[in-house]
Amino acid sequence: MEVILLERVSRLGQMGDTVKVKDGFARNFLLPQGKALRANEANKKKFEGQRAQLEARNLERKSEATQVAEKLDGKSFIAVRSAGETGQLYGSVSTRDIAELLTAEGFSVNRNQILLNQPIKTIGLTNVAIALHPEVEVTVTLNIARTADEAERQAKGETLTTAEAIYGEDINDNARPENFFDPNAELEGEEDNA
Repeated sequence: MEVILLERVSRLGQMGDTVKVKDGFARNFLLPQGKALRANEANKKKFEGQRAQLEARNLERKSEATQVAEKLDGKSFIAVRSAGETGQLYGSVSTRDIAELLTAEGFSVNRNQILLNQPIKTIGLTNVAIALHPEVEVTVTLNIARTADEAERQAKGETLTTAEAIYGEDINDNARPENFFDPNAELEGEEDNA
C-alpha cells in the first residue's frame, strides 16, 4: 500500500514522502496513529492544503522535545532490583519499568519512546536510548543494582558480579569448612557406632 507520511517515521521517510509499505503496517500502525494517509488523489490534495499546519505542529513538538532532551541527556537513574550473586536479575527491567522510573523523576516519557531491543536481565550500567521525537533522541544511563550502596559502587566503576566483589575479599576465608564444624568430632561419633 502506498501512503503519504504526515510526520517523519524512522527507517521510512520524511514528512510528505510517498512510500510503499506493507498493508498490515499501514492499517495497524501508520493510519490509526495519524502518521500517514493513503496515497490517493484526494488525500494528496488534502495533504498539500494542510502541509503548513503539519510542519508548524511538527516544529512545535520538536522544540518541546529538544527542551526535555537538554535536561534528560546523559543523566543517570538508579533501579534497585533483586539479583543473584552472578548479577542475574530475578526479573527483568523492561521499557515499562524505565518509563515509570523516568516519570518518578519528573520526566514525561511513554514506554513506546524507549528504544530497548530486549529486556535488561543483569545488574550493571546500561545505556538506554529514548526517542522523544522522531528527530530528537537522547541516551540515559541506567544503573541497575541490588541496593543503593551497590549502585554507588557501580557508578565508581566496580563490577559486582562476583561474591568477592559483593561481600569483600575475606569471603573465601569465612567459607572454610573448619569454621563450621570440628572434623575430629565426626570421627569420634563414627567410632561409637562401630
